[in-house]
Amino acid sequence: MQEAYIYDSVRTPFGKLGGALAGVRPDDMAAHVLKTLVERYPNLDIEKIDEVSFGNANGAGEENRNVGRMALLLAGLPVSIPANTINRLCGSSLDAAISASRQINTNEADLMLIGGTESMSRAPWVTLKTERPYPVGDMVMASTTLGWRLVNKNMPKEWTVSLGEATEQLVDKHKVSRERQDEFAARSHQLAAKAWADGHYDDLVAPLADTDLQQDQTIRADSTAETLAGLRTVFRKENGTVTAGNASPMNDGASAAILGSAKAADLLGAQPLARIAGRGAAANEPQFFGEAPVESANIALKRAGISWEDVGAVELNEAFAAQSLVCLDAWGVDHSIVNAWGGAIALGHPLGASGTRVLGTLAARLKAENQRWGVASLCIGVGQGLAVVLENEDAR
Repeated sequence: MQEAYIYDSVRTPFGKLGGALAGVRPDDMAAHVLKTLVERYPNLDIEKIDEVSFGNANGAGEENRNVGRMALLLAGLPVSIPANTINRLCGSSLDAAISASRQINTNEADLMLIGGTESMSRAPWVTLKTERPYPVGDMVMASTTLGWRLVNKNMPKEWTVSLGEATEQLVDKHKVSRERQDEFAARSHQLAAKAWADGHYDDLVAPLADTDLQQDQTIRADSTAETLAGLRTVFRKENGTVTAGNASPMNDGASAAILGSAKAADLLGAQPLARIAGRGAAANEPQFFGEAPVESANIALKRAGISWEDVGAVELNEAFAAQSLVCLDAWGVDHSIVNAWGGAIALGHPLGASGTRVLGTLAARLKAENQRWGVASLCIGVGQGLAVVLENEDAR
């Protein structure tokens, strides 16, 4: 088996729901990040790209089911390059990276382009087909933007609560205070604003032409725990804790990365950022999806042959402040190494794009901070978690 590495990554700025990127199709955003990556390596023979794999949580609209293939064609890459699309909801693009790394490990590929895309603004409404022609009565349309829809009646009702209510149940289970959630959320905004100001995202983000968006649209640099404490709860009127301020927003965006074997260094004319050292997937009750990263990361660490004491950087997708805190408490990690350049509460969470975002940011942080080991992880709706361990070999 050969080793798999991450060589580079890029993403769009993340736009807010109905915001600056609402007019851009998800396949066009995906094509943009693919084209941007390839153009960074002018000596690359693009025929040497083995496959493209993209993550996407929707697929019901302009993604045309297989947005990986659509993006490849729109980016002008050779039609001979195969492409697929992976759906594991919020973990879709990290799953694409995991699958691609396995292809590299087993000598089936030396150079893979992976990524993810989501337009939550443009997600369509859907309706069931009628069981007989010309039905009498109204038809109900369901939004495909986020969460459950067209639920199977055989699903237990406790599994199909909203993501917000599920997080409130997680709060009840682990006794996470509203104050801690608001403090964590404010930290995310402050660190994201500082990271942009310090130039950490200059090479990681490529704005789209014909848009005015240069940075992530949902960062609020002036956020404090005190200001966030004034927001009303969303999912429970009484004894609730989850607000629009301590949860990730809904967003539009795309991300991509180059994965390859050691041989890819010669193809690209560049050295890898980090080695993919461990992978993990875990699952639990759907309503407690927020704590699923705990076990997935523990599995990935075990497979990498290290422990939490070795880890110097963590990128955990902040679906909600409460679920993030539950994971960090379980891992027992120093919060200062977690999402040091801000997290999804500030940067945004365009579902299919978030996995590559956390993976690419982690690789960049390991280099910038001269850390050897890092963990990228996400919680996933319907009770799943994914994680990847990276090793910066230069820091050995």
